[in-house]
Amino acid sequence: MKVSYTKEQIVEMVKEQNVRFIRLQFTDLFGTIKNVEIPVSQLDKALSNKMMFDGSSIEGFVRIEESDMYLFPDLDTFVIFPWTAEKGKVARLICDIHYPDGSPFEGDPRNNLKRVLNEMKELGFTDFNVGPEPEFFLFKLNAEGKPSLELNDQGGYFDLAPTDLGENCRRDIVLELEEMGFDIEASHHEVAPGQHEIDFKYQNALKACDDIQTFKLVVKTVARKHGLHATFMAKPLFGINGSGMHCNLSLFKDEVNAFFDEEGELQLSDTARHFIAGIMAHVPNFTAVTNPTVNSYKRLVPGYEAPCYVAWSARNRSPLIRIPASRGLSTRVEVRSVDPSANPYLAMAVQLAAGLDGVKKKLTPPAPVDRNIYVMTRQERIENGIIDLPATLADALKNLQEDEVIKAALGSHILEHFVEAKEIEWDMFRTTVHPWEREQYMSQY
Repeated sequence: MKVSYTKEQIVEMVKEQNVRFIRLQFTDLFGTIKNVEIPVSQLDKALSNKMMFDGSSIEGFVRIEESDMYLFPDLDTFVIFPWTAEKGKVARLICDIHYPDGSPFEGDPRNNLKRVLNEMKELGFTDFNVGPEPEFFLFKLNAEGKPSLELNDQGGYFDLAPTDLGENCRRDIVLELEEMGFDIEASHHEVAPGQHEIDFKYQNALKACDDIQTFKLVVKTVARKHGLHATFMAKPLFGINGSGMHCNLSLFKDEVNAFFDEEGELQLSDTARHFIAGIMAHVPNFTAVTNPTVNSYKRLVPGYEAPCYVAWSARNRSPLIRIPASRGLSTRVEVRSVDPSANPYLAMAVQLAAGLDGVKKKLTPPAPVDRNIYVMTRQERIENGIIDLPATLADALKNLQEDEVIKAALGSHILEHFVEAKEIEWDMFRTTVHPWEREQYMSQY
């Protein structure tokens, strides 16, 4: 259930719960949580949208000559962190970024998602619901308290203790999340050693993205208490599965799921099929956003259950898009290529824009592929119209800049700064001499 608060209710909860500090949180261009922490004496100022910060200090925001930015807290995001000290608790509010004149800052990923959601509403839909499935790895900390490459267990999919040594940590994460209002649906060990997944109930897209950011913060905080480092890196180790963040997507008109049609083939509506076609048409071009690091493309390879071919199916899990079996209100499209290093606000914006483009243009998806794509030959894939996702970040960035729909979903400010930063990231990787190269060539040449 969505929780709504007034200023007066927040002030009262702060007094009752002995809250001493407030974190005013926002997300930068690359999905990193930033915060301005204030003492509770400044709460009234914050709730009146009068807290200012230096926007030029945040990468991808603004230049130094236009640096004054304001934090506008979303009152409904107020939560008290359950793990904070008994001497005085810490609460948080997630904020949007605004210019001094009060207008929304177009470089704020959260504001940008709101803009795309408003475009959705102009088409007659009331909600874009998202059920995320972020995966993560737990590594042991070394004697200096830094992450090692030693996994905390050798468990596998759905394993139990004593094989799953991360069970206690995962259970504590779930308890903390539930205390913060999360509706947890499942938690389990994933396929790879040291890999875990915690699924929480779908929400409207804005709330889902807020929840993803909160989830990451809780996971990392609780893991450190257990002497572990949690990472949402897409592929931390060679030879085992990487971490994905499957996104279960659905459009609603009031209380009606627009993807469900009891009389339709597979009980999918025309809207659902158009949406699938839109995702398939644009996914090679929004992959730079949903898989935004050099490392992301080490996951998108055959053999490790991550989708690297553009296809859809209601039956098997090798295609990029899967239609889970549930119907009625639970009818949804699962996009399986996204990874948890993505900025969730940008990832949801581009997926929504792609799907809506399919709806607006009434695009038709190709026939579903119910075979295991990984065992198909290249010729078979070509015959079935199955194309590949970009193989590198460089390829993905090139595709991104050729797609007007996805560029519009990001806006010119975000697009320009995102591409510039990611091209620098790729060039740094490209020019770095890696250990693999020395192992291969030092003796040979």
